[in-house]
Amino acid sequence: MTMTPHAKFTAAVAAVPLVAILRGLPPTDAIEVGRALVAQGLSVIEVPLNSPQPLTSIEALAAALRDALVGAGTVLTAQQVREVHAAGGQLIVSPNFNAEVVHAAVGLGLVCLPGVMTPSEAFAALAEGASGLKLFPAEIITPAAVKALRAVLPGDALLLPVGGITPASMDAYRAAGASGFGLGSALYRPGMAAADVARRAAMFVQAWRRDGA
Repeated sequence: MTMTPHAKFTAAVAAVPLVAILRGLPPTDAIEVGRALVAQGLSVIEVPLNSPQPLTSIEALAAALRDALVGAGTVLTAQQVREVHAAGGQLIVSPNFNAEVVHAAVGLGLVCLPGVMTPSEAFAALAEGASGLKLFPAEIITPAAVKALRAVLPGDALLLPVGGITPASMDAYRAAGASGFGLGSALYRPGMAAADVARRAAMFVQAWRRDGA
């Protein structure tokens, strides 16, 4: 039976809650890189819309990796949400909180992770139905700030720091209450071979499992 987007997301959060951000991914590399990630246990894949032909990559990944949660990042408008959905995407990630974007995603049954930095943005996003919160940019949202947010937000709110995350930096954030992470240039850069992406993915997965031991 085909899993819903939210069922895929729930399973990923329970297993390895790491979002692979493939900024700059060309469509010609999409399936090979996607399969390399899934083989290492990363089943949530985001192609930012400022990548080359992002909807083509999303369509290819969604068709090839049916058990993975594939979607778009840098989603700024409700129209873009609809375009991602039409391409087969099931995940909407934004650098900011835009109520119209969240409404469009929720209405289509998609997983939605808006970007927030402050408690006001976080509470507003959750009130609109966000599936979780992208804490962005993590370079200026320290583990101490995550701990402070965790103290006031609902206990089941998913907090995912994004921005400059490395295997070495995960432990402090996780101890502060992070639920998972978005992985950008430390995981993937345009032109990187799938084998190198797989190696980096394995390092992140090992760090997650080690930190949780």
